[in-house]
Amino acid sequence: MTPPFPPAPLGSGHPDDEFHVPTADHPEWTETCWFTFSIPERNLSVQFYPYFRANLGVVAGGVYVWDGHDEQMSTCRYAKNFWHLPMPATPLTDLRLDNGMTIRCTESLQGYELAYADPDGGDLRIELRVRCLDAPFFLHTHFDQPTRATGTITLDGETFAVDCVGFRDRSWGVRSQFGSHVMGPADYASYSWGTTADDDGFFSMCGDFGNGAQNVHGFLRRNGEMSPIASGTHQVLERAADTGYPTRVVVVGTDAAGRTFTADGRARNGLGWNINPNLYTINSLMEWSLDGAVAFGEDHDNWSAASIRAFHRSRR
Repeated sequence: MTPPFPPAPLGSGHPDDEFHVPTADHPEWTETCWFTFSIPERNLSVQFYPYFRANLGVVAGGVYVWDGHDEQMSTCRYAKNFWHLPMPATPLTDLRLDNGMTIRCTESLQGYELAYADPDGGDLRIELRVRCLDAPFFLHTHFDQPTRATGTITLDGETFAVDCVGFRDRSWGVRSQFGSHVMGPADYASYSWGTTADDDGFFSMCGDFGNGAQNVHGFLRRNGEMSPIASGTHQVLERAADTGYPTRVVVVGTDAAGRTFTADGRARNGLGWNINPNLYTINSLMEWSLDGAVAFGEDHDNWSAASIRAFHRSRR
């Protein structure tokens, strides 16, 4: 199928828009390029997740759409993750995967065009333009960035306009599918973000190390000024009785400038699935009250393959 956007020139002007040269010959050296956006008036969430293993010469390309509260890949509106596609011949700035996914960089670390055309029957077609709201926020070989997306999505024969907040991240390095922990030594990890109509917002990534301690990373963006979180907590206050999916989450923090924030969120939907071999995630569209302002975003309830089983055993 012909991509909706013209080819991009090779090279974007910034190395973090391109594939990184593996720094080790480890077979699990991994690179990711994740985009998410949500349409709150439809309780709809959409994610693009290409997952590259350059040393093995393979890539996975996943696209997910959901609008219900207790969804799985077999019950949500759309979910396909194509494992073991060949590494693309195109650069990351003009990515074209065999499953119909394209990602084109239009401005270094600031502008992107995303498209997807279902290769098996036309159930889903997406054409989006993504504008980043601020510079990437780095943690070693990982960064996160708030965005806004505009365009169209056609799902099951219905086409509707998109004009919404979103988020993206990139990572590169060894990411193992072995082990009982997630994102390092943590038993559980959270990933939360929210953006208001005025583009204020927050991002928080926390790890639970089994003793109540949390390692907090993220930022507060207020009046256009982004500042790192110096301290904070993430708490799941309520979960669905039958599935364990989070339904209410509170994130509290103080940034490096001394500004405090409280984000009290309630889930609009939820999808649980293995987004990569040792990361089981429950992703929820969240309506946050961010210091009294409405902010839409997400909460990710992240577990290893072993820890999510232990969590459900404890609930039984």
